[in-house]
Amino acid sequence: MPPTLFRTLLNLKYFCISDNQFTGSLPLSISNATNLVVFYVEDNKLTGQVPNLQKLCTLVTFHIAGNHLGSGSDGDLSFFSDLTNATQLVWLIIASNNFGGTLPTSISNLSTLTILEVESNQLHGSIPAGIGNLVNMKSLALSGNMFTSNIPTDIGKLSGLGGLHFQNNGLSGSLPFSLGNLTSLVYLEMQGNNFNGTIPTSLGECHSLLVFDLSRNNLSGHIPPQVIGVPSLSISLNLSENRLSGSLPLELGKLKSLGELDLSNNMISGKLPSSLGSCLSLEILHLEGNFFDGSIPSAMVSLRGIRDLDLSRNNLSGEIPEFLAGFRDLEKLNLSFNDFWGAVSIKGVFNNASATSVVGNTRLCGGISDLHLPKCKSKESTSRSMKLTILLVSAFTLLGIAMLLTFLFLCFSKKKCKVTSSSTFADSILQVSYNTLLKATDGFSATNLIGAGSFGSVYKGVLGEDGAQLVAVKVFDMLRRGASKSFLAECEALRNIRHRNLVPIITACSSVDFRGNDFKALVYEFMENGSLEEWLHPTTGTEDAPMNLSLVQRLDIAIDVACALDYLHNHCETPIVHCDLKPSNVLLDNDLTGHVADFGLARFLSRLANNVSANQSSDIGIRGTVGYAAPEYGMGSEVSTYGDVYSFGILLLEMFTGKRPTDHMFVDGLNLHKFVKRAFPERVSEIADSSLVQVGKPSQSTNDALEECLSSILGIGVACSVEFPIDRENIGDAVAELKRIRATLVG
Repeated sequence: MPPTLFRTLLNLKYFCISDNQFTGSLPLSISNATNLVVFYVEDNKLTGQVPNLQKLCTLVTFHIAGNHLGSGSDGDLSFFSDLTNATQLVWLIIASNNFGGTLPTSISNLSTLTILEVESNQLHGSIPAGIGNLVNMKSLALSGNMFTSNIPTDIGKLSGLGGLHFQNNGLSGSLPFSLGNLTSLVYLEMQGNNFNGTIPTSLGECHSLLVFDLSRNNLSGHIPPQVIGVPSLSISLNLSENRLSGSLPLELGKLKSLGELDLSNNMISGKLPSSLGSCLSLEILHLEGNFFDGSIPSAMVSLRGIRDLDLSRNNLSGEIPEFLAGFRDLEKLNLSFNDFWGAVSIKGVFNNASATSVVGNTRLCGGISDLHLPKCKSKESTSRSMKLTILLVSAFTLLGIAMLLTFLFLCFSKKKCKVTSSSTFADSILQVSYNTLLKATDGFSATNLIGAGSFGSVYKGVLGEDGAQLVAVKVFDMLRRGASKSFLAECEALRNIRHRNLVPIITACSSVDFRGNDFKALVYEFMENGSLEEWLHPTTGTEDAPMNLSLVQRLDIAIDVACALDYLHNHCETPIVHCDLKPSNVLLDNDLTGHVADFGLARFLSRLANNVSANQSSDIGIRGTVGYAAPEYGMGSEVSTYGDVYSFGILLLEMFTGKRPTDHMFVDGLNLHKFVKRAFPERVSEIADSSLVQVGKPSQSTNDALEECLSSILGIGVACSVEFPIDRENIGDAVAELKRIRATLVG
């Protein structure tokens, strides 16, 4: 900006220039513009620092968004302290610049502010606790920075706040209950952070909300009915990509004006409520990647304005409702990977193969040819087939009775032999009852809860009268579809395999509880150091958070996991595919030795007649966890050892970069594999976990050795996680290379 331009305007109260091509820095003469009320210089190309503003006591609006101001380092916002003299300042907007450092605590002195926008800069650190002093605030936008830590509880003092925009930062901890005091909120956007815990029920008091977005966090628990039933929601409700569970509350039907609802990629279960049909204004409905079962409710016929409907990757069943073909505005329909059956319509959206997906539903037929479904059988052929089936069933029933009598006779005559030689899983280990496990875990109390998964929960317990044996008890939720199959699969997988890097099982229990309900549990040796997940991503604010793992320790654990996979794939009588390898399924004992756990989705590659797992089908869901599951599984491919190798590659990259494959930075086609590959091999130290490369001030030779080691390890991770299965590295070769790297590192 030419200094002469501003010098001629020093006595003006209003200075507004936007959408120009001014370059250079803000002139120092602004420091003497004592009559200035509005300074509005938006969307130019200004650089450098903001001059001293102490004399601008009459300033009401300071708007410099959309420039290139700041250096991206500490001290860039020192001018905030100058603005404390501007006792009438209402607007402070510095968005979309290059400001770095932290948000100064002096911000709490600007009590007259109604709008504060600092989004899309490079700010870091925590949100100042004094933010609650800004009692006149109407819009607070901190999005697109690198803020961390918790949200201060005194934010609840901003009762007049209409817009709260904290999305795409690194904020963590629980959402404060005091958010419910913000009863004037219209926009609540906190997506793309690391929040955990439950959704505060107090948010149900925010009766002015139009947009509510908590997606891409680590929130868990049930969706509070008070929150999902806020009738004012009319634009968007997005809770996707969390760990929410339970069923959908019936209060969902209160959202009569809602345009977009996204609850995808959680662990929500149960049936789709008929009250969903009351959401008459819905245009976008995404419920994919959950555990919904049952049929599509007929009440959804009311959703005639729907444009985008995604119910894929659930356990839904029944016939596809004909009314979907009558939705004129429906542009995209995804029903893939469920258990629908029957004929597919050829009308409406079903007449467009590019707009409709029904893959992974093996019992569908008909439809247009581009859907590649089998032809439906005619009623006449079905009738003939039924008669033939009845005749065959009758004949085989008689034959079966005869065989059963013969079998019982042989069993009775060989009873003694059976008792001594049985090889079943249950007879080969210690037997325990439901009552024993109830006492061992103190009534399955919440204080003993150490983890939860797709099919149940894990509790810490003590077995033996002297309490000498610590155990981990995995209790299956028998109300969850697939839980029984998961229990049988895990029993079958663990019955004949023994390896130092597989979690040691002690016993199993298949019984009934005190209410007569089915009860199934597995009892494992207790792993003192928890899971690898807890070490790689410790929960902030916990006093007993695990210490950081060193480079050698991580390498040892990686070798342990690779050896376990090599054993399962290449050294068992029947090759076993784990199907769900991830940090939370790698447990660490007292010596930090890695043990692969959770075989609930495991599959045997050969399908023997008497093999329990051989009868498992895709109704358990897509095998694996989002981010770790091989891409071919999402296309309906059969499980294979290649899928485990992919998961191991992603696990290896996560261990040495410290980034989850589901990190919010991975958007627009970027994933963890591509992120590492782009930096490989010249810039591996830049993407490696900072705790591995910031240890003291090592010599250049040590730096070179460290970078070479990281490059070799990450190279294996990249080779194992390539897109095409046949191109992935063999797990046996990966074990050999990792051991060679370790020998070089410690040698």
